[in-house]
Amino acid sequence: MPRSTLVLLAALLLALDAFAEPLELEDCRISAGPGAPSLKARCATLQRPLDPTGIEPGEIELRVVVVPALNLTPEPDPFVPIAGGPGQGSVQFYAAYSAAFEAVRRNRDILLVDQRGTGESSRMDCPVDEELVEGQYSRELTIEYTRDCLAELPYDPRFFTTSVAVTDLEAVRKALAYPALNLYGVSYGSRVAQHFARRYPDATRTIVLDGVVPPQVPLGPEIATESQKAVDRILARCSEDAHCNERFPELQDTFTRVVETLKQSPVSIEVPHPSSGRFERMLFGHSEMAVAIRLLAYNPRTIALMPLLINEAGKGNYVPLASQYQMTMITMSDAMALGMHNAVMCSEDAPRLAPEDIDYDSLSATYMGAMQMQALEAICSVWPAGPSDAEISLPLATDLPVLLLSGDADPITPPRYADMAAEKLSRSRHLVGKHQGHGQVSVGCMPRLVATFVETADPDAVDPECVERSFVMPFFLDFSGPMP
Repeated sequence: MPRSTLVLLAALLLALDAFAEPLELEDCRISAGPGAPSLKARCATLQRPLDPTGIEPGEIELRVVVVPALNLTPEPDPFVPIAGGPGQGSVQFYAAYSAAFEAVRRNRDILLVDQRGTGESSRMDCPVDEELVEGQYSRELTIEYTRDCLAELPYDPRFFTTSVAVTDLEAVRKALAYPALNLYGVSYGSRVAQHFARRYPDATRTIVLDGVVPPQVPLGPEIATESQKAVDRILARCSEDAHCNERFPELQDTFTRVVETLKQSPVSIEVPHPSSGRFERMLFGHSEMAVAIRLLAYNPRTIALMPLLINEAGKGNYVPLASQYQMTMITMSDAMALGMHNAVMCSEDAPRLAPEDIDYDSLSATYMGAMQMQALEAICSVWPAGPSDAEISLPLATDLPVLLLSGDADPITPPRYADMAAEKLSRSRHLVGKHQGHGQVSVGCMPRLVATFVETADPDAVDPECVERSFVMPFFLDFSGPMP
């Protein structure tokens, strides 16, 4: 094709894109889930190609939501929360934490896009296999379940990666005629935010990274060891607290004994179901305990319960810890799309993991053990990998303003991860919350600081002094509360 024809074709495509039909929004309501209060919003559905290159046929639907700014003449660039997981929908995430973003919403629309494969954007989910979650893990069973999951998925899972998802967000931006976006990414969402800014720097105004996943680090190998470090710090903090140490002496030894006991054999107990209240018999073993403890360590409010629940388990009362596990599984199964989760992990993380790089001895020494890594390897041995940009594993190099948030008790994305992500960020600031867990946007004065940063687009305009005064829930000494 002659060069002049190519230039003309490119110009026509740009013109068509500029005059694309706008996305029509309609009144709707969103919520964090069944029984949760709902919020007024404006919603639409955007059709997107399953394969943005056009090689593979098919379309998917994206759920798009705009929560209008409180100001009747808002700034033109919206604030865009991106949920974590991978596998959680951004609409549900925002509805659960909307109070943390009200200061930003004074002057900006909140733009929410359920990432493809999550929420109501062509959700890619699989039912939870009861045998796997009841401590009966085996490589063979995991592979069998994965094959069944793949067979049930409504779309080709190769096209649900981060590299594809950022093209969706850019398409939404254009359809709504926003000049640029203010990105907020939490946990895995921080990977999405960094990659969008890499691919579309001119469409990005500011970036907030919360519980930061640095591009250089594949998720998986350090989850168990980082969680062990976090739990050790929590137990040490209890021993240094006069009331907690008096109530729960030698807590670290108790925890070690509980872990070893459940590794030997699960216990059969009756537990009230979190929804119905009816007592149901279940096997509570090492894997269930690991799930409960890991998620307890995410938030200071649940961290406060950990010494009490460990102490009860040490006395043979596993019901409180098992109840926590059941609540976690219900929440996770409702919020997380496992098919999308696997699509990301098996396309972006597992390919970067060589067997010799995984220290299974160190993993086995943690309370979580090596099962998570073994399961990931088994799942990804049969899961098809999708397109992933080569530079997705490189640190973002930009002069865009970036605010990084960490908790020094975070069990999965410690502050050093944010430091790694900031390696080539020329205009960034890193705030670290003391005794805080995973995700800082709703802690103390952080909503105000995030709003200041977004308003000014200047990391130096943020005064971190108030972060030192953020409330940390004291340890519960009995089931009545923290008071001695």
